[in-house]
Amino acid sequence: MKKRLILCCMALLLAVPLGAVQARAAVVEEPGNTASELALAEQALSAILIDADTGTVIFEKKSHEQLPPASITKIMTMLLTMEAIDQGKLKLNDKVTTSEYAASMGGSQIFLEPGEEMTVDELLKGVAMASGNDASVALAEKIAGTEKAFVNMMNEKAKELGLKDTHFSNCNGLPVENHYSSAHDIAMMSRELLKYEGITAYTGAYQDYLRQETEKPFWLVNTNKLVRFYSGADGLKTGYTSEAKFCLAATAKRDGLRLIAVVLGEPNTKTRNSEVSSMFDYAFSQYALHPIYKAGEVIGKVKVHRGEASQLDLAASRTMNVLVKKGSQPADITQKLELPDKLSAPIHEGQMIGKLIIYQDGKPLTEFELKAASSIEKAGWWTMFKRTASHLFFVDS
Repeated sequence: MKKRLILCCMALLLAVPLGAVQARAAVVEEPGNTASELALAEQALSAILIDADTGTVIFEKKSHEQLPPASITKIMTMLLTMEAIDQGKLKLNDKVTTSEYAASMGGSQIFLEPGEEMTVDELLKGVAMASGNDASVALAEKIAGTEKAFVNMMNEKAKELGLKDTHFSNCNGLPVENHYSSAHDIAMMSRELLKYEGITAYTGAYQDYLRQETEKPFWLVNTNKLVRFYSGADGLKTGYTSEAKFCLAATAKRDGLRLIAVVLGEPNTKTRNSEVSSMFDYAFSQYALHPIYKAGEVIGKVKVHRGEASQLDLAASRTMNVLVKKGSQPADITQKLELPDKLSAPIHEGQMIGKLIIYQDGKPLTEFELKAASSIEKAGWWTMFKRTASHLFFVDS
């Protein structure tokens, strides 16, 4: 009996639920340095640099300051478009008819004509590469019926993601009242957008064509020059208005490490690109991902009281990583599991169970929210009877 009790306790201590949802953001600094001493993004009004996998903040500067985001707004427009495609509500080959309102957008555009048809695929190219304000509105109307209804969806998504510094008033970032975001929030929505792997086929392309087989072909050249000139860069979105100045949400990936950098309020494109490149250079040279659990690895088991299943087997649904300084020893990394003493059926898929806290040199580094990967219904009397009977005769049930 004592042996069985010890084994159950060990299982609970080792158990880690399947999905690592989001890492706690924390500034990762050079030993002995503060974030301000890193000399990064000095000309930007606001900036942030994060690891896309864990969400860990590597560097930030006034990252929660509410500022006009200009065309970086389109990250949320692309996010809702990719979400609609993923949910089967929209297809890349669906035709979209341009309304007079969409065609009337000024600023950056792909010069849509009222009544002109383009596919969702073509419009995504127009948004991601040419920052087409008209293409953004055409997609918004296709998804939600009107731009106003789409903007409501944008704000609801911002709330869902926990973005507290953001409010949208249009889908393209043209100057308008009560339209703002922050470097932090833009990084978080960029991280969400990058979960759709197909998006970088659009944001990472340097050039392409629209209307190629017509008398009026339109040459697309990506407004984000880093995708051509910075190794590993494949997105995401530039922005400029006289009020917002020069803005950029950029991403790059090397050796399995994907970074997201956001700068707002830069004085010119040259400075904007240079400062983002320096942020990337710093992180790639100093940090690496350290795997805690590999995808599919069985981590532990949790006993379930009065459930159809008597225990919940736990395995990592994906590789669980932490961001560490290069040269750090695995022995420096420890973990602590916080779980309730008892789990009782029913258990629902996605139900919060606890959290896993990762430490480096005894200091909190990252924490993961832990959720049940499957549902377990409450057991009926016959299941409980058989289980009790098997225990009486020491037979595994």
